[in-house]
Amino acid sequence: MNLSQHTLLMKTLQERYENHMHRHPNIPWKTIEKKLLNAKTALATLWQMEDTKGEPDVVFVDPKSQTIWFMDCSEQSPLGRRSLCYDDVALNTRKANKPKGSAVALALAMGGELLNEEQYTFLQTQGSFDTKSSSWVLTPPSIRQLGGALFGDFRYGRTFIFHNGADSYYGERGFRLLLKL
Repeated sequence: MNLSQHTLLMKTLQERYENHMHRHPNIPWKTIEKKLLNAKTALATLWQMEDTKGEPDVVFVDPKSQTIWFMDCSEQSPLGRRSLCYDDVALNTRKANKPKGSAVALALAMGGELLNEEQYTFLQTQGSFDTKSSSWVLTPPSIRQLGGALFGDFRYGRTFIFHNGADSYYGERGFRLLLKL
C-alpha cells in the first residue's frame, strides 16, 4: 500500500468509525488509530476489505486483551466478493460453470477469516445486514464433509442461517471478513 492509499484508508476508517459510534461506544478513535499504525499487515487486509466494498468498521473490542475486531459492515454482502462457491474443494468438484474462486480461499488470501455463525449473528446486532443478499459463514467440518456449507442473511426482522451445497454460487452471495487486531 502506498502513502496515498494509506492516508485515504485511515481517513475512510475514521469517518466510518465516527459515523457509527453505536458499534463501539466509549472507545476513542485515537485508541484504534494507535493500534492500526503499528499493524502494517492489518492495514493491507483492511485496504482489501475496503477495495472490495466491505466497508470495514470496529464492532468489538475485547476488554481484557484489547483485541479489536473489524468486520465488513456494508449493508449488503461486499460487491467485490460475490459469486464464489464456499471453498476450493467445492470449486474443484464443479464440472461446468465454475465461479471465479471460493470464499474460504479469498478470505485467507486477504488475511482475514470468514465469520462463523456466532460472529455473523453478533454482527446483525450492530445493524441490518444482508437484507437483499447473503453471506457464506464458516461451516463446521461435520457439515462440510457431507458436501454442505452455511450462509446467513437477515429477513423478516431476524437473522437466518441456512445451508446449501458448498459448490453452489449466486450473484447475491458473498462473504464477510473478520480481522482481529
